[in-house]
Amino acid sequence: MGTYIARRLIQGIVVILVASMFCFLIFQYMGDPVITMAGKYATFEEREEVRRSLGLDRPIYVQYGRFLWNALHGNFGKSYVSRVSALGLIMERFPATFELVIVAVCMAFCLGVGGGVIVALKPYAVRNRLIMACSLGGISIPTFLIGILLIMIFSAYLGILPAFGRGETVQVGFWRTGFLTLEGIKHLIMPAVTLALYQLAVLLRLTRAGMREVMTEEYIKTAWAKGLPPGKVIFKHALRNVLIPVVTITGLQFGELIAFSIVTETIFQWPGMGNLLLTSIYENDQPVIVTYIMMAALIIITANIIVDILYAVINPKIRYG
Repeated sequence: MGTYIARRLIQGIVVILVASMFCFLIFQYMGDPVITMAGKYATFEEREEVRRSLGLDRPIYVQYGRFLWNALHGNFGKSYVSRVSALGLIMERFPATFELVIVAVCMAFCLGVGGGVIVALKPYAVRNRLIMACSLGGISIPTFLIGILLIMIFSAYLGILPAFGRGETVQVGFWRTGFLTLEGIKHLIMPAVTLALYQLAVLLRLTRAGMREVMTEEYIKTAWAKGLPPGKVIFKHALRNVLIPVVTITGLQFGELIAFSIVTETIFQWPGMGNLLLTSIYENDQPVIVTYIMMAALIIITANIIVDILYAVINPKIRYG
């Protein structure tokens, strides 16, 4: 296992380097940040002065090498717009995105797996057919439309949930959380539901398909014939063998949502990392964009490694060379 994790870490470092190199090169040709900083009416001399102060007059490989060296020391450069640390800007938004995603993923996993098991046991019951129809809707309807519909129903018509923002938050050490206030929780509900619906529908259908296949296996029939309790047959013998692909998808979704929940954060004006990325793209704030992409790659790789470790926990027969 140790060798396997070390190999995955090396692969992850290579992926981060390649991702940072590509996005750094691409953004060299997507507008001049000097115009953003100096202003449209700055003279040529003023722009050149800004360019020299940022080190943008040097060759690209020198700029990239300096960026990597600084990144290794935790310095990802300063935002061209706000003139503060790019990493600080992202970490300031990270708690908002993390809390939103962790609630959405927990909601999707619990309801998706639980619903999948229920539907698989009696697939032709009217209630279960209705659940499957709703799951198809969760996959088919775009995320932005679900968010707008929730705002119309629960904010505009019923007036029971706030439409925008994160609400009141509390500082606990280095972490600013909305879990400890009623307003924070109320603001969290609709964005989390919007983010969770698609993932919930995918996990429900995946669990249902796996359970229906496993329930026909000989060892499950043997367990029933031995008179084992239904709970033990379903959750210990059947569901355990279905969970590996479910955990894989959940891990991938977690990393993906942390990095790219841009649409949901934009609809609900959620002050998270996705909203920051969108603003940075509009303003061509390259240090923030590059830092964001490297952070996203790091989060996704970490999530994948955790998923691989969970394989051995769920099924001890799995071993890695």
